[in-house]
Amino acid sequence: MARRALILLESNTRVTGPLFVQAAQRLGLHPITLSTDPAQYDYLAAERLEAIRVDTNDLDALIHECSRLRATYDIAGITSATESFYATVGKLCRHFDLPGPNPASIERCCDKFTQRQLLAEAGVPVPAYRVAANATDVESSAAEIGLPVIVKPAVGSGSSGVRLCRNLDELAEHTNYLLGGKHIWRSSPRILVEEFAQGPQYLSETMGNEVIGIGTADFVSPPHFVYREWTFPALLADDEHERIADVSLSCLRALDLGWGPADIEFRWTKRGPVVIEVNPRLAGAPVPQLVQLAYGVDLVTEHIRLVIGDEWNLRRRHSQTAAARFLVPDRDGILDWISGDSQAAAVSGVAEVKFYVDPKTPIVRKGDYRDLIGYVVATSPSRAQTEAILQHAVDLIDWSITPFPAVGEQEQSAAPHLRAPAKVAADKT
Repeated sequence: MARRALILLESNTRVTGPLFVQAAQRLGLHPITLSTDPAQYDYLAAERLEAIRVDTNDLDALIHECSRLRATYDIAGITSATESFYATVGKLCRHFDLPGPNPASIERCCDKFTQRQLLAEAGVPVPAYRVAANATDVESSAAEIGLPVIVKPAVGSGSSGVRLCRNLDELAEHTNYLLGGKHIWRSSPRILVEEFAQGPQYLSETMGNEVIGIGTADFVSPPHFVYREWTFPALLADDEHERIADVSLSCLRALDLGWGPADIEFRWTKRGPVVIEVNPRLAGAPVPQLVQLAYGVDLVTEHIRLVIGDEWNLRRRHSQTAAARFLVPDRDGILDWISGDSQAAAVSGVAEVKFYVDPKTPIVRKGDYRDLIGYVVATSPSRAQTEAILQHAVDLIDWSITPFPAVGEQEQSAAPHLRAPAKVAADKT
């Protein structure tokens, strides 16, 4: 009898990819990663996992490779931990008659302008928005909406290229950054200019047509949106929780995302919950870990069960508070050392400590998810206790960064607002 295999299209260089592999193995599946460059994922070689080099931007090549694998394996399912390949996953699933997302829905959702249009047409509360193709369009759009505005690529993820522009100088500077060749575009350059929705940030994690949990998010200082902390569950009154849950389900209906996972971001403004973004895939780490610690629901495993056509179980098994604090450097340079992970991990209530970088790594901040150098996850029965555990653990972690000797050479690759070196280890949060 052929061995059951799970095909993973590309992966995640940090944490989520290994979570998918481990969950697949627990379910008795043989994970096989298809990648344009398997060497970029260190854990594949370290764990001696099967990986095949194939052009993952070529659908025909992927179909050919999966067809070849079917001669040896029983392909139980195909999925990905990476948003930019999730529509391709849907196309492969349809070709091989496997459970999977609607690729057209994924593609529409990944275009933030189209997503905004579909949500607005369905009556879902969204910020005022315009799409722009050049600097003149950006300036006129900002004038129509009114400063401050959020300016970001119409297609992208991880807050790459996203900035709060509070005045005309910042608007011109960021527009030049996006259109001047420094930003790497995943599609033809189109810029989304949006109203700055002000208020607390919330995350809604869904699977199928069910809201699994709602958490809070906090950022480091603007003008960029680099996460500082995530906490599940959010402290909400019953009616507030219901409103976010109702809007979450409205998003899924408007975007035809009733299959599989979604990660929805909100701001609670004067008019209630306003949708900032709908991500048509499983949230990145450590959100799955937080959801499992807070509710006892393993999103990665249940997602794979869905992918392979097995019965899933989204029932909450317990109620705890789980939080993650990210480690964010505040200067560019060479990371001399980073330490304290073993001490932090030994703190009672700490569930995970993860460093993304090794000593001697160049640190060049971009103002997005790539700035994060690690995180700490803690859990306990109460929010106050979890926060205290988290702070104690983070205080045990320290690092040192030596500024680059020639700052001018680094300015060309760093985001404009991140050029001035500052203190590092005194405030790591």
